[in-house]
Amino acid sequence: MNITKKAVFIYSQAFEKYSYPADSMFDTQRTVKTHELLMSLGLLNGDCGTESVPVPATITELKKFHSARYLDALQQAAAGKLTQESRSMGLGTPDCPEFQDMFNYACWACGATLTGADLILSGETDIAFNPSGGFHHAGAEKASGFCYLNDLVLACMRFIDNGRKVLYLDIDAHHGDGVQEAFYSTDKAMTISLHESGKTLWPWTGFEDETGNGLGKGFNINVPLPLGICDDAYLEAFNKIVIPLANAYCPDVFVLQVGMDALAGDALAHLELTNNAHAEIIERLLGFNRPILATGGGGYHVENTVRGWALAWKIMCGQGDESDLALGMGGVMLQSTEWSGGLRDRVLSKNEQHCEAVESAVQTTIRTLTGNVFKYHGL
Repeated sequence: MNITKKAVFIYSQAFEKYSYPADSMFDTQRTVKTHELLMSLGLLNGDCGTESVPVPATITELKKFHSARYLDALQQAAAGKLTQESRSMGLGTPDCPEFQDMFNYACWACGATLTGADLILSGETDIAFNPSGGFHHAGAEKASGFCYLNDLVLACMRFIDNGRKVLYLDIDAHHGDGVQEAFYSTDKAMTISLHESGKTLWPWTGFEDETGNGLGKGFNINVPLPLGICDDAYLEAFNKIVIPLANAYCPDVFVLQVGMDALAGDALAHLELTNNAHAEIIERLLGFNRPILATGGGGYHVENTVRGWALAWKIMCGQGDESDLALGMGGVMLQSTEWSGGLRDRVLSKNEQHCEAVESAVQTTIRTLTGNVFKYHGL
């Protein structure tokens, strides 16, 4: 199959009216700013890609993964009623506070990701991107890490129910523990998470020995990464772990969580990537000629996150060969505190001694995974 259909950007003006509490580090306006930037650059005018307006996920759709009592607790908390039971479900914490918009926003985010899945299933597109999605920490009855409802699990389930083999790839700096838990005992989805090691970053999970149970043994892959990893070492891990496994598994569709908190300068993680690594990963996935449903995720340096998602979208639209270094395109001056010049980050300087230490740690992880996981896939 050749991917020739226009990429679809999932967006609704409804996202412009919702926000987390002012003291939360999770900024819902990242999506709005990404949309504004893409509009200013002419990257949503039909020549690059098109837009699609989603609808919120319904209670019936949410119950595919989340329990009725949890959904009721969410709605009650949004109405200002926080019980001891809802607190046991992770509500009312600093990262998952109760606020009026919490349930409606989560329904819109889930609905947008499901809209992307449906557009792919219907054959209307081969690439769909919902930057408002990516809530990979939420459990069936648990809010966690700014995540109330798990749009990624719901989308994967939608594909599986329609007979598609799913490869879920998570490149957020934080381990995708909610998605891992949902598919830990099945071979109908392969889940791969590249993230900062649980030794140094919440949720303190996602180690090499977490490889699945029962039918899912060998279908859950974690690539924990050392502090300060840079593009070269990161891409080496991707190329030596993800690419062989994807070739062996031969999925019908990729579900990609494009968190941007692995970028250098993020407030909640300690990796040192540039968005060129994200662009390279998307280009490699496009080379499989399989549909891709992409979402947003983490990203707590808003400006860097917006620029990274804009670049990701441009790559998805097949325009990665064009220069991203033009200033003032569409009347907008693209710049950041670190780099003035366009969507792509500048190449960061390297400390050779640090790079050698990182490379050694990455090679150990690669050896562990090739020894413990590849055998399940004939590699």
